[in-house]
Amino acid sequence: MTEELDYIPGHFVVRRFIRPRMACTCCEAFAQAPLPSRLIERGRPGPGLVSHMLVGKYCDHLPLERQSKIYAREGVDLHRSTLSDWVGRTTALLEPLAEHIGKLVRAGPALFADDTPVKLQVRANTTKTKTARLWSYVRDERPWCGAAPPCAWYQFSVDRKGEHPANHLAGYTGTVHADGFAGFNGLFGKDKADEQACMVHVRRKFVDEVERTGSPIAQHAIKQIAQLYAVEKEARGKSPEERVALRQAKAKPDFDNLELWLQGQLRKISGKTKLAEAIRYALNRMPKARGYLSDGRLELDNNTCERTMRPVALGRKNYLFMGSVGGGSAAAIAYTLMETCKLNGVDPEAWLTWVLQRLPDHKINRIDELMPWNWRPEKA
Repeated sequence: MTEELDYIPGHFVVRRFIRPRMACTCCEAFAQAPLPSRLIERGRPGPGLVSHMLVGKYCDHLPLERQSKIYAREGVDLHRSTLSDWVGRTTALLEPLAEHIGKLVRAGPALFADDTPVKLQVRANTTKTKTARLWSYVRDERPWCGAAPPCAWYQFSVDRKGEHPANHLAGYTGTVHADGFAGFNGLFGKDKADEQACMVHVRRKFVDEVERTGSPIAQHAIKQIAQLYAVEKEARGKSPEERVALRQAKAKPDFDNLELWLQGQLRKISGKTKLAEAIRYALNRMPKARGYLSDGRLELDNNTCERTMRPVALGRKNYLFMGSVGGGSAAAIAYTLMETCKLNGVDPEAWLTWVLQRLPDHKINRIDELMPWNWRPEKA
């Protein structure tokens, strides 16, 4: 037997709802069956088409203009402006799901926070742009066997002012893994959140120095940090209590020695060098990274959140800019849903089609039933 792998392109279907208008022969009153609930009032798209379009843009990084041309090759004329309108209307319907995910993220004992720049069109019909931001907040308890499903929550803002994360995480008193950006400082303090610094950012400074000068001091620092990560590899998948015991026995001595060694090296070298700058950065961040040694629910870095920024980085290379503030907010909603699906091992397009089929008639107080972790393929 010989097998051949081939590809059959996807296709469009048109559903026609035939609703005869019936007249009573006695009273001459008319009766007609109501239309099924529509995803977009007086609109043409079905759930499968809308989910395919959203996944195309926010998972596969296909701009709407490119999707419009792909559809045209299939004989379907859908202008980019029509697709854009559908994105806005659909993400508005999906916003309660994204907000529910945001509440779950903020309910955790620890979360990860980061932001990335995106271009925002200043006004329509112009190529002039300004730098806006997408913020990502992630809850992921899988490394310590927590019961909560992993989820990512995105927010859009027109600038990088610290008031935005302060508003996003208002009232949060858990621990925030962050990269040292000053805009996050308002989150921390008495009756506020605790900070867990990121050792990847510490390591990155030394990597840059090795690449620039080959510094043996920077090389040694990288090796010492690698020992901390060797312990983390062993700790992954253990309970918080087991992780603390392991870190106290194996990681704490290395962490303490690295800090003392860096202090000694700083006294020996010129304070004006890039190496001294890297050491000062490490010594400033390490006291704020130390918390992971005594709390098994914390991580040594912010990589969990940084990974959720990769789709945004890929997307902005293709669709170049957000066309409006509304477009930025729509992107935040879409990324929230898509990335939460990915974190839970769920096919975003299949899940989104399933949700959009049910959303128009679904009760708002039962929204948790629509979360990605409650979806199963057999229910679709």
